[in-house]
Amino acid sequence: MTLKELFALYDRPAPATPVSGVSHDSRRVGPGYVFVALPGRRYDGHRFVGEALARGAAAVVGARELELPVPYLRLPEEELRPALARLAAAFYGRPSARLWVAGVTGTDGKTTTTFILHHLLRQAGLAAGMAGTVGYDLGEGLAFPEGHFTTPEAPDVQELLAAMVAGGLSHAVLEASSHALAQHRLDEVAFDLAVWTHLSPEHLDFHGDMEGYFRAKAGLVERAPLAVLNTACPYAMRLAGRPHLSYGPGGDFELVRVSEEAGGLAIAFRSPEGRHEARLPMLGLYNAENALAALAAASAAGVAVERAAAALGSFAGVPGRMQIIQTEPFRVVVDFAHTPRGLAAALAALRPTTRGRLIVVIGSAGERDPGKRAPLGRTALEGADLAVFTEEDSRSEPTAAILAGIEQGARQAGGRAGKNYWLEPDRARALALAFELAGPGDTVLLAGKGHERTLERAGETIPWNEAELARRLLRLE
Repeated sequence: MTLKELFALYDRPAPATPVSGVSHDSRRVGPGYVFVALPGRRYDGHRFVGEALARGAAAVVGARELELPVPYLRLPEEELRPALARLAAAFYGRPSARLWVAGVTGTDGKTTTTFILHHLLRQAGLAAGMAGTVGYDLGEGLAFPEGHFTTPEAPDVQELLAAMVAGGLSHAVLEASSHALAQHRLDEVAFDLAVWTHLSPEHLDFHGDMEGYFRAKAGLVERAPLAVLNTACPYAMRLAGRPHLSYGPGGDFELVRVSEEAGGLAIAFRSPEGRHEARLPMLGLYNAENALAALAAASAAGVAVERAAAALGSFAGVPGRMQIIQTEPFRVVVDFAHTPRGLAAALAALRPTTRGRLIVVIGSAGERDPGKRAPLGRTALEGADLAVFTEEDSRSEPTAAILAGIEQGARQAGGRAGKNYWLEPDRARALALAFELAGPGDTVLLAGKGHERTLERAGETIPWNEAELARRLLRLE
């Protein structure tokens, strides 16, 4: 790929200089790169053009009036993010055109649905890759990325897809976050299928309101030739005029019976191919819905429903999603639940199999949707017997201020500090406190961090592994 070829996408002349990469991050620029100077909420990429040039950038794309010693493609500011995706896709040879690609979107359930669908495709003999919140699989097992992004930036998406093609894969399953869709990170991915779990209030600080949130996610369904839609989600049904398979009450795929057992869920469901029974080794009745979405998606990929149903029994689960750390003398479970709805579902899933009290450790992220903090506190007190409120990536916000918002909701639910909830700003000490409070037969849910490998505080990002920390505090390792 040459600079001349890339600039030709915008009918601009450029020399036939070999291009070695495309990036919006000046720290990742190397000799021969095209640097795209994105304006951001906190930083303006134009401030880092000098650094990119010092690292060997062969060209720059931006929106400001600049005099540079390398070719410069100037575009309107609103076209810079689409340009990043377009240039990256061209550089990597538009790999999604050589894959069958499913995108999974929704407020909760994206990761589990993505993992189950990936598993079903693999068990059907299809060479499938995956990328999302927990990590990515290029055909050689799960790898963990840096950061907390559900969907990486456009150059990373295209690089992952290109690696899947180079590795001989034929299918890919991608989590598609609302941020990624709104910020054009997935613009140049040719989706064959869109899977919609459900929509509930989240990220409204970014999208403005529920309609803005819906429109961001609806873009995925509107781009794909086929969708899998949840009949229980009114927002999904607004898109039912497009070609789709449905799942949920009255849908093409419908649950007939779900029961919880010691080893997971026993499921009976109907599909266009008949009635089926399956076992899913996961906690939480809501995971039956995620499995149903994945079954419908696998069917859209050409997998026989009976074969997919049988494959559910060998699903190994999702790291940080209802991950059991110990069962006795009290049970400890790590889960990523970080929204009021997700937390309520996790607590409801654990309550029937908890002999004693249900204890939850939960926080709320800084610089993210402050409107969910009080509902989280209220949900914690309504669904659990005891709660410990703590940090969860406070970033530049004071942890005390975040906890005050959560505590407001706890008090609304009748909570009293020191009686049925505690405030502990340090997350490690919060876990230790929860374990001190727990007795035989209790369940402790460590919610909010799940699989994540870092904890973000003001001015620092520290390594974090909730499951490993819990094992150390419990002296299990």
